[in-house]
Amino acid sequence: MAGHNKWSQIKRKKAVNDQKRGKIFSKLIREISVAAREGGGDPDYNPRLRLAVDTAKAENMPLDNIERAIKRGTGELEGVDYQDVTYEGYGPNGVALFITATTDNLKRTVAEVRHTLEKNGGNLGTDGSVAWQFDRKGQIFVDASRYHEEAVLEAALEAGAEDMTREEEEFVVHTDVSSFHQVQNGLKEGGVEFSHAELAMIPKIEMDVGGAEAEALLKLLDALDDHDDVQKVYSNANIDEKVMAEALS
Repeated sequence: MAGHNKWSQIKRKKAVNDQKRGKIFSKLIREISVAAREGGGDPDYNPRLRLAVDTAKAENMPLDNIERAIKRGTGELEGVDYQDVTYEGYGPNGVALFITATTDNLKRTVAEVRHTLEKNGGNLGTDGSVAWQFDRKGQIFVDASRYHEEAVLEAALEAGAEDMTREEEEFVVHTDVSSFHQVQNGLKEGGVEFSHAELAMIPKIEMDVGGAEAEALLKLLDALDDHDDVQKVYSNANIDEKVMAEALS
């Protein structure tokens, strides 16, 4: 898993204060609403909505909030009309960045994302400029302290997973997009509970980044993640462990 993806997981675990949790809820509400609008309000027949709802539950979002977000998406309640958008660009030292966002104002969001990039040593690219450097894959995270590696790997492969790796205290099950939900169901049927699952942009080749460049990149990634409209930021950077640990301490 690329350094930034690892950084994102650590940040997710550390986001426990009210301000951070409120921002996470806000982004999840947008995702739930858009998913419900595009694919309907029943998670059993809408894979994107099912993933968004599962993620919201994992973050301990109240069920009332989830239900209201679904109803806003389906039009049963009035709400803001959000749209999905992606941006491609570069960070310090030419690191590739793939940014997903959900917005009610495309002009505002692109201007603010461009400003954030330029302020922090990056720049906005054109569509297709970096997307070719990533593959869209499913990732399912399992607490390594609860299960034997062989048991998780066997259940994952039987369900159709591509591979499994270990990242510190978690097993990460890797899938293609088409088998993402099938593997989740297979793990559950095999008695393996997972803490989190996501569809992510995984870099084909990683770029090692350390020292001052790593510090500058982390500052940029943090600024982008902090933007209300930005849902996810992916990079092809393998960030120096020491720099990452100091930034998150």
